[in-house]
Amino acid sequence: MHSMLAAVAAVVHRQTGQDHVTIAIHGTGSLPGQITVCVTDDPAFETLTARAEAAIRAAGETDGCGENEPDVAVELAADASLTSVHVLSRPAAEDSTENQGQGIRAQVVAALDAARSAPGTPLSRLPLLPDDAIAEFTRSGYDATADRAPGLGIHDLVLVQAERTPGSFALRGSQRLTYRELDLQSRLLAAELTAMEVGRGAVVGVLMNRSERLVVTLLAVLRAGAAYLALDPDDHPSRLSRLAEDAGAVLVITEQSLRERLPEELRAYVPGSIPSGPIHSGPEAGGLSAHKSEPAAAQDSPEQQLAYISYTSGSTGEPKGVAVPHQAVVRLVDQPDWMTIQAEDVFLQLAPASFDASTLEIWAPLTHGAELVVFPAGPIDTGQLAATIRDQRISVLWLTAGLFHQMVAEHLDAFSGVRHLIAGGDVLAPESVHALMTACPELIFTNGYGPTENTTFTTCWTSSEPPSVASVPIGKAISGTGTLVLDPDLRPVPVGVRGELYATGLGLAHGYRNKPGATAERFVPCPYPGHGGRMYRTGDLARWLPGGELEFLGRIDQQVKIQGYRVEPGAVEAELVRDPRVRQAVVLSQSDGGAGKRLLAYVTLETPADDPGDISVQLRETLAGALPSYMVPWAIVVRPDLPLNRNGKVDRGALPTAQRIPRNVWNEFVPAKTSMEVAIADVWGSVLGIEPIGIEDDFFDLGGHSLLAVDLIESMRARLGVNMEARMLYLQPTVAELAQQLSSPSLCSPSLGSGTSEAHQP
Repeated sequence: MHSMLAAVAAVVHRQTGQDHVTIAIHGTGSLPGQITVCVTDDPAFETLTARAEAAIRAAGETDGCGENEPDVAVELAADASLTSVHVLSRPAAEDSTENQGQGIRAQVVAALDAARSAPGTPLSRLPLLPDDAIAEFTRSGYDATADRAPGLGIHDLVLVQAERTPGSFALRGSQRLTYRELDLQSRLLAAELTAMEVGRGAVVGVLMNRSERLVVTLLAVLRAGAAYLALDPDDHPSRLSRLAEDAGAVLVITEQSLRERLPEELRAYVPGSIPSGPIHSGPEAGGLSAHKSEPAAAQDSPEQQLAYISYTSGSTGEPKGVAVPHQAVVRLVDQPDWMTIQAEDVFLQLAPASFDASTLEIWAPLTHGAELVVFPAGPIDTGQLAATIRDQRISVLWLTAGLFHQMVAEHLDAFSGVRHLIAGGDVLAPESVHALMTACPELIFTNGYGPTENTTFTTCWTSSEPPSVASVPIGKAISGTGTLVLDPDLRPVPVGVRGELYATGLGLAHGYRNKPGATAERFVPCPYPGHGGRMYRTGDLARWLPGGELEFLGRIDQQVKIQGYRVEPGAVEAELVRDPRVRQAVVLSQSDGGAGKRLLAYVTLETPADDPGDISVQLRETLAGALPSYMVPWAIVVRPDLPLNRNGKVDRGALPTAQRIPRNVWNEFVPAKTSMEVAIADVWGSVLGIEPIGIEDDFFDLGGHSLLAVDLIESMRARLGVNMEARMLYLQPTVAELAQQLSSPSLCSPSLGSGTSEAHQP
């Protein structure tokens, strides 16, 4: 009897992840009507059974769980001996589907069978799937032998299209290129690279602003047989140097306006100029010898050859270069089963080339004869984006989750002509998806999920109807991909039960560049046949839904999404403690006041500081030189010590959140004088969560970024009546400069334009 109740509590916990399970029992008078079992500490099954027995004796008390309210309850119909159990209901707030309780009895039986032979098994490792059902949950879902253009690389597929439709338009930006012109320009640049002895096995850095020339360059690098490393123009020069050196780049192709951002020791090449320094392909070039660590297949077949390297955050503070082969990209874009690509489609290239969303944006249209419109370089203004979508007649569009939510809220009408909208990179709000699909009933929508290590997308939920469940599913594995949801012992879990999501198949990267230890930790042998022998541990929690789709449930570790990028807070912590002034560092994520998240750091110092605020500013400046901007904390709070839990570890939950922090920039504080400056500073303080704001403070130095810039512009319009575009903020990033620019009557409301508003008098 008690073991049956323990098994029910175990299964419900594994399905919901909650810590207190209340079980209401109907149909028997020999037991109390309700008991609550605490499972917060992952108890052994025999311990859980003892707790159920104690809960029965206590007649509904919480068995040592204090005054905690139960997190989740389940109602059961049972006979007096509890030999037969049937789930009557579960709270709707905890369900992701109306049929979540289906199959729970089979899971309870499986748990009991396993516990009889090993009662000391922890709850998290209790098998919940009968042996005869394992095959159903480990089918690969893809055919690795399917005819997917064997032996061809990405560039080969583009050139096939150029031969088929040479006169069709391929690229549209400041100029418009046909496929014939794309072929010619990329061929000429590839020939230049070949003449410089850049060829197969080499890595070429590309530091260029978003433009059609950038796309031509990427194609040329691949045609030369090399792999590209797309570098972000917004990164600090020291980080650019660090990534290029780590990747073993023999050359960095750039443009004249960005040349000065590259250190002199990097060999830079502006097409049409002479590269600075000789081109070498030996070990002295900083990395061609590193290709010895690549799998042998990478040297033998074109599809296994390296296509690009994309860097992600590393928990040790060292960035990790994901080495992606051609095969992985071909599997993503060649005849995808989750979307249709038509020759008349017009795609938009919006993501930074260093972000793997660009992999789909660039290569999907160009391998199908469609046209790619390149969004102008610089900050993304939602008004300009909406106008581009309409004016350029974009039919296929990929948006990060944050930008998707903003566009739906502010420019829903911009999607009226879009045929297929793809969103992803973070959790999507069901309300936004419903609003979009209600307003645009002809639109096809995809929620795409996938880590960089499995090449942009692992699963996709594609539908012409809004989701019918409380969250937006991440769908099923895309073509060329397999998925497994496993428990800590790598056993598959049944429908409704949480587990770690693993990706398998043709989309897997070779591993992390020059990091065999990190590669072995995340790319592990797969114990199930038909999955290609390897699988990638995503670190994400997921569960199967009854319809065979997957639901994303969050991270197992502390990794978070910041501005669409995966960030390991541990990487920021590691970088902070490199500073000799810092003794301890803890980095947390919190809401940025909108739809996104931001990082907040707490540090203790080796020597107490006279001015902690000054130290905070200096530490942020140091981080800005070592990390990309999205990894630099919004604030660094200096504390005398950090709270500890009873195990002596830092109690992260006891650290205070911060909604407003002191200004954290290096320049002297200059207070606002005019009513316009006071009004702007007030809005900036609200959006950034900083006080006070000085008129010479730079918006981006204060922690602003492109998504917050959109919020700021909307707040300025709503609260101050000013009409401005994002480029104005980038050109006039201080309060003083912006106030002067906005003094034009055509931009301001009458009250502020005259400088006499009583509400904003200094």
